[in-house]
Amino acid sequence: MGLETLNGQRVFITGAASGIGRATALAAAKDGAILFLTDIQDVALEKTARDIEAAGGTVAHRRALDIADYDAVVALADEIHAEHGTMDLVMNVAGISTWGAVEHLRHEDWRRTIEIDLMGPIHVIEAFIPPMIEAGRGGHLVNVSSAAGLFGLPWHAPYSAAKFGLRGVSEVLRFDLRRHGIGVTLVCPGGVDTPLVGTVDIVGVDRDHPEIKKFTDRFQKHAVPPEVVAEKMLTGVRKGKYLVFTSRDIQVGYWFQRKFALPYELAMRLANRKLVSVARRGMLPKEPG
Repeated sequence: MGLETLNGQRVFITGAASGIGRATALAAAKDGAILFLTDIQDVALEKTARDIEAAGGTVAHRRALDIADYDAVVALADEIHAEHGTMDLVMNVAGISTWGAVEHLRHEDWRRTIEIDLMGPIHVIEAFIPPMIEAGRGGHLVNVSSAAGLFGLPWHAPYSAAKFGLRGVSEVLRFDLRRHGIGVTLVCPGGVDTPLVGTVDIVGVDRDHPEIKKFTDRFQKHAVPPEVVAEKMLTGVRKGKYLVFTSRDIQVGYWFQRKFALPYELAMRLANRKLVSVARRGMLPKEPG
């Protein structure tokens, strides 16, 4: 149950100012989609919109907002629906990443990650999917989770809490929305070379320490470009696929996890010990209180 073509389809994309969201907006515009874009970065969002329009694409609406703000999302949805009608494709791409050992994570680290990475997409679903159902024309929903929504990666507890949660929401909606002719695609990227790599918050760690920089540089070398992720995501939508992997290693890892549970657990333990060993060399003193 997919959208065979994006030409003339109304497509709403969050996180459209940079990274995967921007790459997806550009790719969808090239395929003839009518775009509705949002991001918290107003200047960068405007650049995305202008770049699309300069290339002959159509941006029907753009608005900078924080998807963690429920009232703002609802107000945007109401405005869009009043002026343009319901969406054909809703894409939850926006997100942040927070890493850290549990003894260093602060309450605000957990809350901020959950509010943006889980409640943000839920706000979008609440505001855009019921009108899509009511319109009775079918459609499609895309949620971008992560490898951290599949595996217990070291130091990813807040991020995994959000991404596993979004995976669960998607699994339920996959079946709930089917009777309405609305497909669901869950995207689980591995490493992606986006600005998020340089801004990920590693709580309690000095990102400028040589060992930490070496670690993040290695991660970035294995990361795929956001354009690759965008194309695989849109191909998944066209084919009506539920689960989309953007790199082979994550797909193999997911198979390995399900087929060999004990080796998976041992591999995760080893990865955790390795990361702790590297991070200790760049650890900042724990904040009091």
